[in-house]
Amino acid sequence: MGTPRKGFFMRIPLSVLDLAPINRGSTASESIAASVALAQRAEETGYSRVWYAEHHNMPSIASSATSVLIAHVGAQTSSIRLGAGGVMLPNHSPLTIAEQFGTLEAMYPGRIDLGLGRAPGSDQNTMYALRRDERSADRFPQDVLELQAYLAGETRVPGVDAVPGKGSRVPLYILGSSMFGATLAAALGLPYAFASHFAPQMLEPAVAAYRQEFRPSEQLDRPYVIAGVNVLAADTIEAAQEQLQQTRRIRATSLFGRGRSFTDEEADLLLESAAGQHVEQMLTYSAVGTRAEVRDYLEGFVKRADADELIVAHQSPTTEERLRSVTLLAEAMEDVAA
Repeated sequence: MGTPRKGFFMRIPLSVLDLAPINRGSTASESIAASVALAQRAEETGYSRVWYAEHHNMPSIASSATSVLIAHVGAQTSSIRLGAGGVMLPNHSPLTIAEQFGTLEAMYPGRIDLGLGRAPGSDQNTMYALRRDERSADRFPQDVLELQAYLAGETRVPGVDAVPGKGSRVPLYILGSSMFGATLAAALGLPYAFASHFAPQMLEPAVAAYRQEFRPSEQLDRPYVIAGVNVLAADTIEAAQEQLQQTRRIRATSLFGRGRSFTDEEADLLLESAAGQHVEQMLTYSAVGTRAEVRDYLEGFVKRADADELIVAHQSPTTEERLRSVTLLAEAMEDVAA
């Protein structure tokens, strides 16, 4: 952290974003086993981190209990960093998250990262089920500071410490897709991860504002930007394009299918509607193709995003295809470094 940026050709660090997708016809148990395999493959091929995102009440995502999933994967890997990408802090008390991630740090020293977001990660009914206060997002900056203090052993609540967690100094990251997260990360001197893999609109102005307004902190001496990007790498362009179309179908039915199961033909009709335009916008930043084509796309994306690190969402529909995509991207980076 804090190393001067030297461009894509110096092998920019790669992270993997894993939502623990539950594929059509599979189970949560199979999804979690696939997450272990994905982390192991990422570790073997040189990725820096794996991030797990908190989502609730989504039948196609198994990463809702983020800290539990990190603990499980940590036991079956040895060196790759594991983090929340991210915990939706308004859903929790800062003390609870400090204890959870302090526990993880005690279990896997030097391997745990904590990304924080303020979105609900859910709808109104799910917010109720979580017993979330509708005003909790307004307290996000104060809650970040309270959490940071617990982890540093400098509690802001007299007589209350996080055990485990106190003094662990688990690194914090601010996640966002708007100017709010950018300016907060800059003010607190924390790394900033932009969710351009599904919310691309504000990428460039948010990163520019973050870099311009950044104030050094104890954790970080200079700005550090992580940009999200979708990757579908395959052995042929035809295979990659077919995976992209399947990804579009899955995304459209997940977002707009209202719980129904769709055939491919029905999903294609949905993609031809306004829903399809929304899906295309979400997938604006997507590297699709062979190893060389993905490498060339990401070289341009790094420059556009002004990024120090990429967080890659391997969107291939099946576990085998995702694992192959992970490997091909790693090989592409080796080509660059050679």
